[in-house]
Amino acid sequence: MTSPINNALMRLTLRSETNVRSELIETFVDIGSLFILLSTRDHQILYGRRGTGKTHAFLYLAEIKQQEGDISIYIDMRNIGSSGGIYSDNSKSISERATRLIMDTLTVVHDGLYETFINRSDDLNLNYLGTVLDRLASAITEVSVTGTIEVEQSSNRNLSTSVNSQGNLQLGVTNSGFAVNDARETNTSDQQEQRVTRTGTEVYRVHFGELGQVFQELSNVLSPKRIWILLDEWSSVPTDLQPYLADLIRRTLLSASNVTVKIAAIEQRTVFKENTRNGNYIGFELGADIAANLDLDDFMSFDNDATKARSFFQNLLYKHVSTSDGELTNSVRSADELVRIGFTQRNAFDEFVRSTEGVPRDAINIIKLAAQKAIDDPISIQHIRTAARIWYQRDKETTVNASSQARNLLYWIIDKVISGRRAKAFLLRTSVRHELIDTLFDARVLHVLRKNVSALDQPGIRYDAYKLDYGCYVDLINTERSPLGNLPTSDEISEDVYVDVPPDDYRAIRRAILELSEFDSAQANQQKI
Repeated sequence: MTSPINNALMRLTLRSETNVRSELIETFVDIGSLFILLSTRDHQILYGRRGTGKTHAFLYLAEIKQQEGDISIYIDMRNIGSSGGIYSDNSKSISERATRLIMDTLTVVHDGLYETFINRSDDLNLNYLGTVLDRLASAITEVSVTGTIEVEQSSNRNLSTSVNSQGNLQLGVTNSGFAVNDARETNTSDQQEQRVTRTGTEVYRVHFGELGQVFQELSNVLSPKRIWILLDEWSSVPTDLQPYLADLIRRTLLSASNVTVKIAAIEQRTVFKENTRNGNYIGFELGADIAANLDLDDFMSFDNDATKARSFFQNLLYKHVSTSDGELTNSVRSADELVRIGFTQRNAFDEFVRSTEGVPRDAINIIKLAAQKAIDDPISIQHIRTAARIWYQRDKETTVNASSQARNLLYWIIDKVISGRRAKAFLLRTSVRHELIDTLFDARVLHVLRKNVSALDQPGIRYDAYKLDYGCYVDLINTERSPLGNLPTSDEISEDVYVDVPPDDYRAIRRAILELSEFDSAQANQQKI
């Protein structure tokens, strides 16, 4: 028999887009000034890794703006287009792929405006707005034919003339006379033929100038209402096409006075700009054209404040449980009461907060698994650690193992940082950008603990502090003989010998500077052997 709380926890919804809008509002938990910054009229890019809550924040923003009387259009870029795979089809030219992407995106914007206008027909002039939408549809695409032109021309001219002359002379007693009959006939025929044949392929064109005028006209007509266009999952678009879509947005939407564009993206998978040979660029100039000042990973680090983290996840669980099970709210009336009844002790909930590493999606998956293990009992530290290990193996280990170099780097970091330097985090110079570090960070195996910090012995150099994911070392230490919380050293493979996993200690972290050149050299030497 499963307890009511565990039953409710196991029914939690994993992804925001599967919830109805009303539930999103009820389950949204703000972090500091996040929503205030996100709801400004400025064009913005919201960065954040998978699972940090970008979709939830966008859907919440869209619903709030709708309730305020504005027009919000939420677009999931993963669902753009009807021709599967055309955007990634390298057999087609980049111009064709980019144009199709732009067309499909604009079509979704058009459909979103149309649906909104129909639903709000009581307070909008549909006669005029319908005409503007028709202009928008016409400006999205124009079909022309490019290729060779064949011209075939023939001419035929006939001229014929016939002359027939006849004379008669008549002599007689009573009369005489002379008669001449002359018949002339001329026939002329003139025939010309011309046939033009065009052969080639249909090419779609998008009129940026006309689109810009249409969006400006729409914003003028709808004023003081504002149009909010929220583009989620931007990083699902192929990177070579992203600058072209960004260029369309810059030329048509960013210039409209009453339109706000927000983009949710993963920083490591995003290319907003491509420089051209003449010194210009295609796409966005970050900072100048669009702000890139919001990163959910920064918000979810909670400034290394355990109290803030505990408060956020406590409210997150309570709001989700209350939404999924209305009857439970009769017996569990607050977030504190949920923790008191649902967990064996406060330390068990604190262990849960640590296991999430500030990622809401990881938190929901871990707590669902822990509730499955607990069944009718309150959730314990053992349940949390077991759930974290399972979730790491299901979701993150597969991604890491897909790249042997990324896996080697992760094990090298664990050996250097935890075993060698007695810390769970390390410093990496801010100016260093390493593809494998980005891979581990994107896979949520590494987490940013704090940015722009200094080392104890190198105060003039700035570093970013990265932390290893909880699942990394829980997975390694979880054997039958070992006490949980310990980690075997690299030299001692026996399950009987372990090294304690150290706590988060900034003094230890600031001494743990990671030199990736050592890893690169070790990998190069390994390949030579």
